Amino acid sequence: MPPTVLIVEDTQSLAMMYQSYLLPTGVNTLVASDGATAIAIINKVQPDLIVLDVMLPDMNGLDILATFDPENCPQVVVLTGHATKEIAIQSIKLGACDFLEKPIEADRFRITVNNALKIKNLKQTVTQYKNKYENGKYFDLIGSSKQMQSVYQIISSASASKATAFITGESGTGKELCARAVHQASNRADKPFVALNCAAIPKDLIESEIFGHLKGAFTGAIANRVGAAGQADGGTLFLDELCEMDINLQSKLLRFIQTGSYQQVGSEKVVKVDVRFVCATNRDPLVEVESGRFREDLYYRLHVIPIELPPLRERGQDIIEIAEALFVKIAKDEGHPYKGMAGVKQLLMQYSWPGNVRQLENVIRNVLVLHPEAFIDIDMLPALPENSKKAIEPAPMSLQTKPANILIDDLPNTQNDVKALWLAEKEYIERVIKICSSNIPKAASLLDVSPSTLYRKIKSWEENE
Repeated sequence: MPPTVLIVEDTQSLAMMYQSYLLPTGVNTLVASDGATAIAIINKVQPDLIVLDVMLPDMNGLDILATFDPENCPQVVVLTGHATKEIAIQSIKLGACDFLEKPIEADRFRITVNNALKIKNLKQTVTQYKNKYENGKYFDLIGSSKQMQSVYQIISSASASKATAFITGESGTGKELCARAVHQASNRADKPFVALNCAAIPKDLIESEIFGHLKGAFTGAIANRVGAAGQADGGTLFLDELCEMDINLQSKLLRFIQTGSYQQVGSEKVVKVDVRFVCATNRDPLVEVESGRFREDLYYRLHVIPIELPPLRERGQDIIEIAEALFVKIAKDEGHPYKGMAGVKQLLMQYSWPGNVRQLENVIRNVLVLHPEAFIDIDMLPALPENSKKAIEPAPMSLQTKPANILIDDLPNTQNDVKALWLAEKEYIERVIKICSSNIPKAASLLDVSPSTLYRKIKSWEENE
C-alpha cells in the first residue's frame, strides 16, 4: 500500500497545489482545512506523514503537534508563511522532522516529503529490530545465553522455509513461545497461529479437533466444525505434546503432512490447505519410536528442523532476565506497585528450577500476590523444594559428616563455655556455609532447611551487627 500524507492547510488553492506536487510520487493524499478536521482524520486514518500548517482558522498547528506522544510521534513537516527562528525551534522540539517556509517550490516539497517518509520507514525498521532482539529478547522468548542465541539463530535461518520445526525440551521450558516465535519470524506472521495440545484432548475427539467434522458425524456433533487444520490455512499449526497422539491417528496425520489434504469426520470431500507444521514434545521422540508408541515414518517426516530448548538451570543469567520480565508483567496484571528485587537474584541463580520457567513464573506470582511491598526481598519467597535429580550436587561424605564433628568438639564443658543459642546457631551455620564454599543451597541441603531460611537468618544477623 502506498503511504498516506495528510495535508493540513486552510487555503484550498494551496492544498490543491501541494496535492499536485505529490502526484508523481504515487502517495495517497488527504486534506484538512482546519485543526478539528485534521485531528479527526489523524485518529481515524493514522497517516504516515502530516504536512501541518501553523496558522489554522480554529487553532495553532503547533497545538496539534504538542498533543502527540513524544515516544510515538508521527512524521510531521511544519510549514508556515510567517517563519521565525522561534517557531522553527519550537516545531523541532515538539517532534517535527522538518520545517518549510511558504512559498514552497515543487521539487523542494517533494524532496522533503520523500525524506520524511524514508525516516519513518527507518524508524519502523529500528523499532521492529528492537522488539525482536533488544535486551536478549527474540519475539516473546527472553534470554541472552549462548544456548538461547543458538535457538534464535535456528529460528531465523528457517524463517523463510515451510519445513517442519520439531521442538523438544523439559516441561515448562517455553515450547509454545518458541513455536510462536517460529511463526512470527516467518512470512506467515500475519496469518493464523493455531495451537493444539494433543495431551489435553480425549483420543476419541482429537481427529475431529484436527480435521473438523460435519453435523451428525457422531453423537454430539450438532453442527459443522472447522478443525485446527482448516483454521490454520495459510498460517501455522502447532501440535503440542505430539507423542501423546493415538497411534491410529498418526497415519492420518502423516498423510495430511505429505499431501496437505484431509477429510473432515463424516465427509468424503477432500479439503486442501497450506499449513506449516510446528511440533513439540517433552519426551524423547526416538525412545517413543523404539517403544512402538510413535510411528517412525511420521517422526522422520516431522523431524526436519530440530530445536532443543535448554532447561532453565543451564541458562545462567537468563534466569534473572526472565524473572525481571515476569515481575514487571505479573505486577501489571495484579496491579502491584513492583519496583525491583532486593537481594533475591543470588537465590534465584543458585536454585535448580526443576519446573523451569513455569515454576519461576508461579513463584513470582505467589510473591506478588501475597506481598504488597514495592521491593521484593528474600524473606518474601516461598520455600523452594529441591529436586533429587536436578538439584545442586550433594556434598561429599566427608563434608556431610564434618559439621557434626565440629559441633561435638565445641560442646561446652563449663558454664563459662555456654553461648547464646542464636550465636551458636550462627557460628554453626557459617561453618557449614564455609565448608560448602559459600554455596547456600548446598549448605541448606546439608542442614535440611530451605535456602530461603538461610538467607533470612543471614539477613537478620547482618541487621543486628
